[in-house]
Amino acid sequence: MRKILPFNDWFYKETWENGDDIRVDLNGFERVTVPHTNKEIPFNYFDETETMFVSCYRKVFQVSNEWKGKRVFIRFDGISSVAEVFLNGKRLGEHKGAYTAFDFELTEELRYDSDNVLTVKVDSTERDDVPPFGHLIDYLCYGGIYREVELIVSDPLAVSAMHLTPLDVLEEEKGIGIKLFTDSPKTEKDVPLSILLYRGEETVTEELFTVTVPEGKGTVEVSLNGLKGLSLWTTEEPVLYTVKAVLKDTDITDRFGFREIRFTPTGFFLNGEKIKLCGLNRHQSYPYVGYAMPKRAQERDAEILKQEIGVNIVRTSHYPQSRHFLNRCDELGLLVFEEIPGWQYIGDDGWKDLAVKNVEDMIMEGYNHPSIVLWGVRINESDNDFDFYERTNAKAHEMDKTRPTGGVKYIEKADFQEDVYVMNEFELGKSDRRHIDQNMATGLDHDVPFLISEFVGAWHPTKRWDDSKHREDFALRHAWGIDETALDDRLCGSLAWCAFDYNTHYQFGPGDRVCYHGVSDMYRIPKKICTAVYESQQDPHVKPVLEPSIVWCNGDIDQCGFLPMYVFSNCDYVEFYFGNDLGRRLFPYRRQFGGMKHAPMYLDRVYDKIWNRWDWLDATFVGYVDGKPVITRKFAKDPKPTELRVMPDDRVLKAQGVDEAYDVTRVVFDAVDQCGNTLDYLMDTISFTVEGPAELIGPAQTTMQGGCIAAWIRTTGEKGTVRISARTSKLQSKAAEVTVE
Repeated sequence: MRKILPFNDWFYKETWENGDDIRVDLNGFERVTVPHTNKEIPFNYFDETETMFVSCYRKVFQVSNEWKGKRVFIRFDGISSVAEVFLNGKRLGEHKGAYTAFDFELTEELRYDSDNVLTVKVDSTERDDVPPFGHLIDYLCYGGIYREVELIVSDPLAVSAMHLTPLDVLEEEKGIGIKLFTDSPKTEKDVPLSILLYRGEETVTEELFTVTVPEGKGTVEVSLNGLKGLSLWTTEEPVLYTVKAVLKDTDITDRFGFREIRFTPTGFFLNGEKIKLCGLNRHQSYPYVGYAMPKRAQERDAEILKQEIGVNIVRTSHYPQSRHFLNRCDELGLLVFEEIPGWQYIGDDGWKDLAVKNVEDMIMEGYNHPSIVLWGVRINESDNDFDFYERTNAKAHEMDKTRPTGGVKYIEKADFQEDVYVMNEFELGKSDRRHIDQNMATGLDHDVPFLISEFVGAWHPTKRWDDSKHREDFALRHAWGIDETALDDRLCGSLAWCAFDYNTHYQFGPGDRVCYHGVSDMYRIPKKICTAVYESQQDPHVKPVLEPSIVWCNGDIDQCGFLPMYVFSNCDYVEFYFGNDLGRRLFPYRRQFGGMKHAPMYLDRVYDKIWNRWDWLDATFVGYVDGKPVITRKFAKDPKPTELRVMPDDRVLKAQGVDEAYDVTRVVFDAVDQCGNTLDYLMDTISFTVEGPAELIGPAQTTMQGGCIAAWIRTTGEKGTVRISARTSKLQSKAAEVTVE
């Protein structure tokens, strides 16, 4: 049977020397665990070329005699950006590109009587023969073996992948098309194939087939039909099924869901129901370690997007992302628009060939994810190149006939070769509400499926500690964009730029190597006025939301007042109290926001009796749903540093076993006042203390950003209790305990 073994314990050095491909010693190497970044960097103000060098990873391992007669493969989930792989001095091959998985067969070069030495030469420079490079790009690509590695032991008849196609999705009797990708040393006839379908632990059906397996690389296709009582995969109830295929003596297992998607000139439909897509773009980078974060952190991003911010779609800008992230999107019902690597630049013929290969690899890996609803087959914001994009579209349609293609454009009247016209439209979200009519954007005299892929972020970068009116304007631009999208029935939806701040080149952002375009910062801490715009579109019975748009003080906005302000809420109405006096009852401002499910509220005046007083008092906002108070927010007239809260995302982590990847969790530290509100302008130093079987990612001492900061801790392989705390010049947190088991 097929075995998949973790292979994440390596030795590393920051240089590559002639002879490293055949040298077997470990002098000058340090022991590391994958995911690994080739070099940790500061949060900001660094030289981005610090990660652009050639490094060496080495793995010394033994193999079991039980593997004789088997086939052994090494699979890398992601290496940035070019990797050459050697086994015992023999070059196995090269892979170009940071964002797709690849494998090499080790079988012929394995030694059963001595150590095996696997060496990987990692070139993390920005080579102009590899997408997205060749010109300036607005994000960093870091370096290293930054995703997990696996060793795969298989019988001679190997199965590398399985694609599952739901059939007759909206019918009572459904089906599944099953394609196995095989690699056999010879043609084999009358091979038994067993297909098992599960929902959770429950077996739905099992069917037996007899098939012919071709020599070399090929495919085997069968189908299950007449399946009754199966549930659909939806954004609210994302039901997943598992298929296990046993071909002779080998097997493969994967998940999928039954769902139908349609992008039309009148909107997007999931399982026949029209849904307005409302989403964000995601970069996969983190402070200090760039791309190198394991499973739990990748999953957490999906949870933040769907469960906390409340969007229903994410774009993997501008490259395919971690399988762990996509798996969690499947489980949560978060739709995905996935695209190939690139940013504005198109290279030479070899570069284009590699981009077409990226389409193939992206779909090969992502095919079974029900969350993925659109393939991005055009280089983000690139000029027209008709022949090139004919090839990328053809490759996508050849591999997947169930999903449409899209291509992100930023020039009007660009070639429309894809199935969905996708446009970065930064007029959306401006105060004059100038959303460009799609026919002006496309240059066509008829409507087509139309999706807006970016708006706001780059046009109004915002930090968590900016003045409150700047942050309010940032939030309003998102609200206007959501509202305009909702009011245009011909729009499939829109995705704002972007979810999280990210590292970039010095030519972008304020020059400190961070783009502050996100609705959350790089630590995934929300810019709460803006995230409240999205959160407030959720059901108030599930999650009541109430967020005033300004800091409660008498002078942070023009003319030293506190009016006007918006209140982002999903409540039926909100009462505002100045001290103990009712200052105003607020209702959704539908005259300005006619499309949003829950319109913001506008506070421009208060009752006259408030102005007859000269004292500054506490403020209270009370939100009502169905006539009952469901949420209360209090704001102190004189906020004082009162508590340094410590909030780990997880209380239990997993101690990695032999060759397993480490586990991580994020711990947020929030300096709050006497009412529990973040002190938005606190810029104090903070020192972290970690005790127990975990270590800190990043520096032990840094500076808080807008009253908050977060730290990630990673396991070290031992079990036990981790205690993490922090101290500023004003406050000492409690110690949060995390169990590693």
